[in-house]
Amino acid sequence: MNDNSAASGLAAGPWQNVTVVGAGVIGASWAALFLAKGMTVTISDPASEVEKQVHAQLDEAVPALRALGLPTDGLDRDLRFEADLERAVASADVVQENGPERLDVKRDLFSRIERAAPADALLLSSTSGIRATDIAEALRQPGRLVIGHPFNPPYLVPLVEVVGGEQTDPAAVRRAVDFYTALGKKPRVLRKEVPGFVANRLQSALFREAINLVVQGVVTEEELDEIVTSSIGLRWAVAGPFRSFHLGGGPGGLPAFLQHFGPALETRWRDLGTPRLDEPTVKLLSAQARFGASFEELQSARDRAQLKVMRALDE
Repeated sequence: MNDNSAASGLAAGPWQNVTVVGAGVIGASWAALFLAKGMTVTISDPASEVEKQVHAQLDEAVPALRALGLPTDGLDRDLRFEADLERAVASADVVQENGPERLDVKRDLFSRIERAAPADALLLSSTSGIRATDIAEALRQPGRLVIGHPFNPPYLVPLVEVVGGEQTDPAAVRRAVDFYTALGKKPRVLRKEVPGFVANRLQSALFREAINLVVQGVVTEEELDEIVTSSIGLRWAVAGPFRSFHLGGGPGGLPAFLQHFGPALETRWRDLGTPRLDEPTVKLLSAQARFGASFEELQSARDRAQLKVMRALDE
């Protein structure tokens, strides 16, 4: 396709140089979006085949990026690799960290990043559950650190949960919101730190009961997925749980719903399962995880379907 520099929108902005620390699925996905937005991206990851892996993931992201109207010709033109973390962040306007979900690792990474990055660089973590307050204990200036937790894949799904810690500077949170908004994301600032944030906690609650129903033999994994995508998945794409139940209450809205159905809800809550991921359960779940296609085919199909849903919601 013809390169459309106007679609990038960030090349002349205050976030030209971005360093992506950790190039797993999330890190590489962020890199794809940053590059498509006209930014210069430096990836720092000690993995031996990181360049090969990242280029493969960039190729996988291209169809979705193109469908979003973003330029993809020469996507890796402004991509750099630098294994040395300190050198990688030395000129960064933004650092988006995507390292392992271990507090000790993240504290070490940000301690090094803080010392080497410019004093005004925006320091962001993609952590899926660790509090900024806990990570920032390793920093001399804890006010700089902000959580920017995306929903996978970041190049496609709009949500970014923005979470400050107890000592995070409110100005840093505002800068993070501005950055993600300029990327075309939908940042949502959480009012309070909770482990796992919001989207993952909701996802975890549903997945716990999904596992329970499969373990109890009520449904198979395939049947449960079909039930979700044919019901609450469709409903929640256009109205979240509260609005859905507000509508479920009729003209009386949510108060009427809670009055009429609240007791039944409480009874059902007490009956929800608490499965354990022990060896028999993992074996059962793994045996059913056969989706009739390769990972790449499933990922491509997911992205195409997700784009259709997003377009429909934008109409």
